[in-house]
Amino acid sequence: MQKTPLTRELMAARTAAEFQDGWIVNLGVGMPTLCSDFVVQGRKVIFHSENGVIGYGRNVSGDNADPNVVNAGLQTVELMPFASIVHHADAFGIVRKGLLDVGVLGAYEAAANGDFANWKLAGRKGGGIGGAMDIAASAKRIFVMMEHTTRDKAPRLLRRCTLPITAPGVVKLIITDLGVFEPLGEAFRVKEIAHGHTLEEVQALTGAPLVVDGPLTEVQV
Repeated sequence: MQKTPLTRELMAARTAAEFQDGWIVNLGVGMPTLCSDFVVQGRKVIFHSENGVIGYGRNVSGDNADPNVVNAGLQTVELMPFASIVHHADAFGIVRKGLLDVGVLGAYEAAANGDFANWKLAGRKGGGIGGAMDIAASAKRIFVMMEHTTRDKAPRLLRRCTLPITAPGVVKLIITDLGVFEPLGEAFRVKEIAHGHTLEEVQALTGAPLVVDGPLTEVQV
């Protein structure tokens, strides 16, 4: 059977399927910004950006793009009819007051105990934790979108993070190119797996035990 890892667009679509009607959602820089393109039809999702754009929608380009309306990744986006533009401090007030239903963030590593690391790589100077610290500490739930392995095929899903963590114990769901995973403490529950892959193959690329409850299903997008 042909193995078909999820593309970044499919990862974003699968993540967006988790967003519920009326949720306030913050999308981190990188892959998570794609999620605003894939909201389930009929659901009102309020996308929040730290720069003060509240209530944006799909990424847009060309004649439809307003260079003053951007998401956290500085990509031009459309404004929804219910949108508001607020001061930077007010945008962070929304975060720190705990009003975000979910923050979707990229990561270098995620751990079975719910820790994640997304701001500093080993051996590299610099790096700043930035607004991810506030989001990770204050959002009701954190989802992580990431590649399952490094370019050298080393696991990114680990029993414990080896890099400086962004926040402890906050990750509720992880979406990778190989499936959907839930941290359980000492293991990850495999909720869905990418087409053509076996549990044994994914386990070999994971730095913590994987467990399955019931039949193992393919990623549903």
